[in-house]
Amino acid sequence: MPAVASPLQLARDVALAPVRLPLRVLDTLVEPARTDLRRNVRRSLGVPPDPVPPAEDPDDAFLAPGSVARRVHGDLPSMLIGGLSALLLQSLHPLAMAGVADHSNYRDDALGRLRRTASFVGYTTFGTIEQADDAIEQVRRVHRRVHGIAPDGRPYSADDPDLVTWIHVAEMTSFLASCQRFGRRPIIATERDAYWADTAPVARALGAEWVPTTADEATAYLQRVRPTLYAGPQALAARDFLRRGVGRRPNDRAVHAVIVSAAVTLLPGWARDELRIPLPPLVDPLVVTPAARAFCAGLRWAVAPPAQPAQP
Repeated sequence: MPAVASPLQLARDVALAPVRLPLRVLDTLVEPARTDLRRNVRRSLGVPPDPVPPAEDPDDAFLAPGSVARRVHGDLPSMLIGGLSALLLQSLHPLAMAGVADHSNYRDDALGRLRRTASFVGYTTFGTIEQADDAIEQVRRVHRRVHGIAPDGRPYSADDPDLVTWIHVAEMTSFLASCQRFGRRPIIATERDAYWADTAPVARALGAEWVPTTADEATAYLQRVRPTLYAGPQALAARDFLRRGVGRRPNDRAVHAVIVSAAVTLLPGWARDELRIPLPPLVDPLVVTPAARAFCAGLRWAVAPPAQPAQP
């Protein structure tokens, strides 16, 4: 009996193998099996098997249906890369990292943690006001239990407004950078400002007292906090875990290697230096970025919603 390919192997084969037939022909031939593939790939990547149905009523939607944030967050491949890059960047804040190390089981339940984060982003991007409010309140309940003393002797609390701002900015910076490099099309300057304005209410609702609402404000914020960031033992342990991944099959490891390599290229140079992740010259433009873009294109095909029948 032939071996059954894993969902990630199927996604990889679609992404990295030469496509010999037009995609519209492939769609016709494989759509019956594609529904199962779509759900299995999403599960294997640690995201909910079905995306959050977008709320289309402007009066009921948490974010406007035409918002830039919906376009950025709606592209699963670039969000996967940006999400991993965000985790690496966030680990450089010693108080934020202490909270994760002391109160999170990320080593034992990495996919579960990723799935919960993906659900939160989904509800606060595509959900109704009620769904988003429920998701935000759930996170706030968890944050109230997360507090302690960091290895450097300072107390930390997950509901500290400054920490909420840091987590938000690191995450949104990474999502936006990934969309810019690996998304369907680049984000222009006015759209970048709109993205920060779109996503600011989520951070405020989580307890942040100040949140950037333009790209320039976000850049200035990162410059201001940079002297306080460093990779202590907890950050380096998280770095090793994130780079290693949880896949055991060679094919799953190959997919993760593409994602993590692309995520590293999104980090600012100073962040890579702190995390001690070298990026040799020419490796990014000649190897990593082309492979990641091919992977993203294939994954988009694998998880795309079924084509709607033409209206008579």
